[in-house]
Amino acid sequence: MDRKFYVRTFGCQMNEHDSERLATDLQAAGLERTDRLDEADVVVLNTCCIRENADNKLYGHLGHLKSLQARRPGMQIAVGGCLAQKDREALLERAPFVDVVFGTHNVHRAHALLEAARAEGRSQLEVLDAPSDDPDALPSATLVRPELVHSAWVTIQVGCDNSCAFCIVPSVRGPEQSRPFGDLVDEVAALAASGTSEVTLLGQNVNSYGRDLTTRLRADGGAHADLAHLAGPGWVEEGASRPRPLFADLLRAVGGVPGIRRVRFTSPHPKDLRPETIAAMASTPAVCEQLHLPLQSGSDTVLATMRRGYTAERYLERLAAARAAIDDLAVTTDVIVGFPGETDDDFEATLEVVAAARYDSAFTFVFSPRPGTRAAAMTDRLVPDGVVAERFERLRVVVERSALQANEARLGRIEEVVVEGPSRKDPSVLAGRTRQGKLCHFPLVEAERLAGGAPAGSYGTVEVVTAAPHHLTGRLRTLEPPGPAGPVSASRRRSIPVQVG
Repeated sequence: MDRKFYVRTFGCQMNEHDSERLATDLQAAGLERTDRLDEADVVVLNTCCIRENADNKLYGHLGHLKSLQARRPGMQIAVGGCLAQKDREALLERAPFVDVVFGTHNVHRAHALLEAARAEGRSQLEVLDAPSDDPDALPSATLVRPELVHSAWVTIQVGCDNSCAFCIVPSVRGPEQSRPFGDLVDEVAALAASGTSEVTLLGQNVNSYGRDLTTRLRADGGAHADLAHLAGPGWVEEGASRPRPLFADLLRAVGGVPGIRRVRFTSPHPKDLRPETIAAMASTPAVCEQLHLPLQSGSDTVLATMRRGYTAERYLERLAAARAAIDDLAVTTDVIVGFPGETDDDFEATLEVVAAARYDSAFTFVFSPRPGTRAAAMTDRLVPDGVVAERFERLRVVVERSALQANEARLGRIEEVVVEGPSRKDPSVLAGRTRQGKLCHFPLVEAERLAGGAPAGSYGTVEVVTAAPHHLTGRLRTLEPPGPAGPVSASRRRSIPVQVG
């Protein structure tokens, strides 16, 4: 009987991508994936150390797994990801029943470590301090979810060279390391050939993609057999003499792959949002009209303490430039409330910038100190919990007001959507995503009437009839089945206003 494995993911899209890579490796080794924890022979926890109480959540889950392991002799437990990268030996000291601990730089080694633990009868700990030179160590493309063939993640870089005071990513993911330009384009072409029409480019700071490649190649004097494969034809045609990011080149190249209808990316850093990236977004029809631009704070004082590298004015200037160049752009953001030392005036400045930015949505977080970051030492400047809670609620009101206004502005429009499947709350309703990344619901019966149903990956058009802060609802107008598609035309980029009633 095949052994079964279960993967639980905590944290960001990078972790979700790593989990899908790991699942693919385990399946290739003959294990069967299961969604039922109680029937798994191997349980993998892919951890995060960014969120509040990450440690408590992990060890709480491990306590439950210890009991399950006692009832099921032979069950293996593996812990990977950012918290494993940070805690290392300490994790095994607290949970000696764990079979394998691996870090962020050796996800591809998980199965080998599990086999070694079985063969040797003892726990395996392997955490690398830096990315490996092994090509298998760099993540390749994976589907967002196995059942969603139309949508895939493509990691274009790992690590981060920034030093934000609140962020532990550079410590657990290492410095920026970009994947070869040609490998990425080839992967996207292979995905398109297998039925994928939407790709999301992932990186800790996608704007800086390729800067490490061109810097290294320039230092080597361009002595490489295939510069175009490593850094793209655009940089070679320029003379391969100036180190620079390659993200704009990559957007155009990926957006030009036949069959790719939608290109998204996350996350950019505001200080690195360059004019050429905005120009590439505007001129490449497949690149969606969606920009996630983390603000974190609207106070220049707090931004400086955070070491973000921009002011509120500079942030708004770059946002205005993007909106001026890209028609119908939806913008989302991240905001931290209660960063150490944040005064009432600082928070008022944040509210002013958030209101001026008119975000379509925002991920809002209460500051929590993460060991290993600069902000963790600022304990004498922590904002009282009651003050943070009041500020958080005020921010929520401002964000939801602009989100509702943005969605109400789409009433009566015809939006292109890609079907993701039935709504989690109501199976009689289908859920789709617009090009702006907005969730849109419409009745399943309309899809059945038009085409006998709408499998995930189908594209259609929906007339928006109601709007809420976090979703749209509409009437299905047209539907096309999943399948290969030609190049995206510029006309496909825009929603179409119609008269209602």
